[in-house]
Amino acid sequence: MKNTSYTTLPNLFYQETKPQDVKATTLLWNESLAQTLEIPREYDFFHTKTSSIAQAYMGHQFGHLTMLGDGRAVLLGEVAGYDLQIKGSGRTKYSRGGDGQASLGPMLREYVISEAMHALQIPTTRSLALLDTHQIVQRATEERGAAIIRVASSHLRVGTFQYARYYGTLDDLRQLADYAIERHFPELQQQPQKYIAFFRAVMLKQATLVAQWMSVGFVHGVMNTDNMTISGETIDYGPCAFMDTYYGGTVFSSIDSAGRYRYENQPKIAGWNLARFVEALYPLFHSNEAQALEIAQQEINRYGEYYEEVWLQLMREKIGLPKAERSFIETLLTIMEKEQRDFTETFRALTLQDHTICTTTAMTAWYDNWIMQLTTESQTMMRKVNPAMIPRNHLVEQAIINWTLANDTTAFHNLQQLLQNPYAYTKEQCEYVIPSSEKSRSYTTYCGT
Repeated sequence: MKNTSYTTLPNLFYQETKPQDVKATTLLWNESLAQTLEIPREYDFFHTKTSSIAQAYMGHQFGHLTMLGDGRAVLLGEVAGYDLQIKGSGRTKYSRGGDGQASLGPMLREYVISEAMHALQIPTTRSLALLDTHQIVQRATEERGAAIIRVASSHLRVGTFQYARYYGTLDDLRQLADYAIERHFPELQQQPQKYIAFFRAVMLKQATLVAQWMSVGFVHGVMNTDNMTISGETIDYGPCAFMDTYYGGTVFSSIDSAGRYRYENQPKIAGWNLARFVEALYPLFHSNEAQALEIAQQEINRYGEYYEEVWLQLMREKIGLPKAERSFIETLLTIMEKEQRDFTETFRALTLQDHTICTTTAMTAWYDNWIMQLTTESQTMMRKVNPAMIPRNHLVEQAIINWTLANDTTAFHNLQQLLQNPYAYTKEQCEYVIPSSEKSRSYTTYCGT
């Protein structure tokens, strides 16, 4: 592991920080990822020899701008171009009164969901290792302490640019943008309007990412600007979950009482966050502020078009009709919501051409129309985007409870195995049906801080 390249930026953006001095035990080890990164299992992340740091950034949390930073995370260094960060390693300058620690339950959630997202082929940070810190963490009750080693293309966020704009100089902002371009979009370096091109590239990545979330029923739960990466990877698996019954107003987060980050609102919030990004970045667009602002407005106005194009393509693939009208797709979604159909099971049944889903007049009419339009390539197309299995909320919850309360890891490992290849369409995956008792049960997740 080498020192992070992030320290080439002005020290305004970070503070040197060491993880707390503990002897951790590895509870989970991602062998395939470790082999890719050439990290040995016995590596001591708490006593690394690299110059580790905590990053500074801001964020609009539920619409309110707040000074944040890595309050319980430390960037350890870089391996093969990836950041390695330890989360739950103790206090930093940016802890804001918190203890900087993490408990086992939320770290188990991040591990299983982030790896499931990777298996779904959706850009994401990943989990290399789950560590037992042998600490007691005080939350509502005493809980077992844990830390996770997170792997990311970088930890640059929209909030990092907000921080640079608010606290830094124009040169600080330019240095940050140049660093981000070099790291994530090197092909833009020689373009005459590279900062505008940079914004467009980030916007397209985010539009694509959120469309992918929507296509599998994923609800992030806390889409604050500090949780939107410049790389276009999903980050921060706090109050997240996958939707079972299709409903646009689905909310899982215990703190999102107004439904700001509900399922159907995620595309809009991504656009709102990108507007905050361009507000921070626009001084680099042109030396004349009025012209820079005009360019910024023109660019952000394109977000809706970007998102619509990606979402429509994904939904066409999900029903196996690459030229389907939007209205035809919307009719299906309307039926699913009205009839309270399971999102994943419905698209899996369509992929298998399982006519047993035709239990109502509306679904039968849509299905009969749809099946006449299929081609020999339709099913192959659909199997690539319609997972047979997702991290079902009750299965994730039971796996976490079994581990944290009874130290029984069986359910967790079984779930991991089931999610390893969600597009395999194994007999077990195809036969899985969510229990009736779970369809109406309210499911709530927590930030885990």
